[in-house]
Amino acid sequence: MKKITIEAKAKINLTLDVLYKRPDGYHEVESIMQTVSLKDWIFLKLIPGPAIELSSNCQELPRDERNLAYKAARLMMEEYQLDAGMAIHIDKNIPIGAGLAGGSADAAAVILGINEMFQLNRPREELMALGKKIGADVPFCIAGKTALARGIGEKILPLKPLSNFGLVLAKPPYYVSTQEVYSRLDVKTIQKRPDTPAMMEHIEQRDIGEIASGLCNVLEEVTLKLYPELELIKQHLISHGALGSLMSGSGPTVFGLFESARDAERAAEKIGLDGNEIFVCKMQ
Repeated sequence: MKKITIEAKAKINLTLDVLYKRPDGYHEVESIMQTVSLKDWIFLKLIPGPAIELSSNCQELPRDERNLAYKAARLMMEEYQLDAGMAIHIDKNIPIGAGLAGGSADAAAVILGINEMFQLNRPREELMALGKKIGADVPFCIAGKTALARGIGEKILPLKPLSNFGLVLAKPPYYVSTQEVYSRLDVKTIQKRPDTPAMMEHIEQRDIGEIASGLCNVLEEVTLKLYPELELIKQHLISHGALGSLMSGSGPTVFGLFESARDAERAAEKIGLDGNEIFVCKMQ
């Protein structure tokens, strides 16, 4: 197989709890994550030699080792001793630095794509373990759908998949540093934590009302203080019919949860959050 196209789906966090700081400097987390229909497209093509060439429609995207998709290609070639070069084109739709795991999704797509191109037939668990070397969100992006992530995010427990519930994503015109947010978080003073077992039960029952009520992300305590307007965006989404609203990851993207994609589309037409990128999508 000389070329392949793979989709790379964004993720949101329905819950995100930070339990403690580990001796290795990482934070132990517990998060229910969900893939959504907002996606990048990754085009892989074999080229001569060991080179990796990366291109994109997004000018801001790094074309070298700083790019997680580039890292993923190099890791797969070294791990499986692949005697080939790879051209990667990323058609970018997921905003950068948005708390939506766009870079991790691209890396996951490259790992899955190379596994298929070279007919490596490596098990999903093995590929997820490789993905952990690139970034904490990559194993989930390889698994996809609805899952509980533990550890630094690499221990994945699949849950009953949620699908088709509508979402409106609002991405403000700036980036948030995940490293800075975690460095400012005092685990001992977190005031509100998610009830993860209860949320898992609500997901099992597909109870959208209870899921909306149980949305909780402890990183909001840091990011919303740095950017108070994010709280206003949350309130704005709810005032336009969202059943619940939450910041994804370390931010700054905020999502509103709706019973259907149609409800989300109707709300997006009226929301008018000037200065924010608005995306209508659904859980997948």
